[in-house]
Amino acid sequence: MKCDKKSMLLYAVTDRTWLGEQTLAMQVEEALRGGVTFIQLREKKLNYDLFLEEANKMKALCEKYQVPFVINDNVDIAKACDADGVHIGQSDRKVSDVRTILGENKIIGVSAQTVEQAITAQQEGADYLGVGAVFSTSTKLDADSVSFKTLKSICEAVNIPVIAIGGINENNILELSGTGIDGVAVISALFANSNIKAAAENLCTLSKNMVKS
Repeated sequence: MKCDKKSMLLYAVTDRTWLGEQTLAMQVEEALRGGVTFIQLREKKLNYDLFLEEANKMKALCEKYQVPFVINDNVDIAKACDADGVHIGQSDRKVSDVRTILGENKIIGVSAQTVEQAITAQQEGADYLGVGAVFSTSTKLDADSVSFKTLKSICEAVNIPVIAIGGINENNILELSGTGIDGVAVISALFANSNIKAAAENLCTLSKNMVKS
């Protein structure tokens, strides 16, 4: 499954922080029921076997809802579970190397903070860009901030889909109107919410309005 601009509208990045008595799969399915259009499985502490087990569950869910599914950073897990692709940062493997491992039909997303990084990623074959952090975020404390001006310049410089990430929630998402992005990536705005499905529905509507503006 390749990505298109429509699938970028509401991009959910998983986080175990707010699981409580639920499983990650339960939370992700609530998000999918609420209209999330893309799922990224982000795991920083699971060992390989547990990560792969979780990835297989997520893949099955995303297939059920016909939503693209990628793994954060871990190319080996992405290949092992036959995910739709992988999202990599600036310090990870080169896009060309990842493409060789995963194949031409897989999705490769790349994090970018500057116009130069964005253009390079596109030239190397990235399918979409994640740009941020556009607001302060508690889920990635080392994230560099990206101004709205830079975000807009990145959107103007590339012709692949661009999503904004970092501290985005229902109260500030509309501030991104007019930047040219195709959607937003959210973490706590979804998974820290007591009603994930309702949060997804609301964010999906807001994202649609933001993209149109």
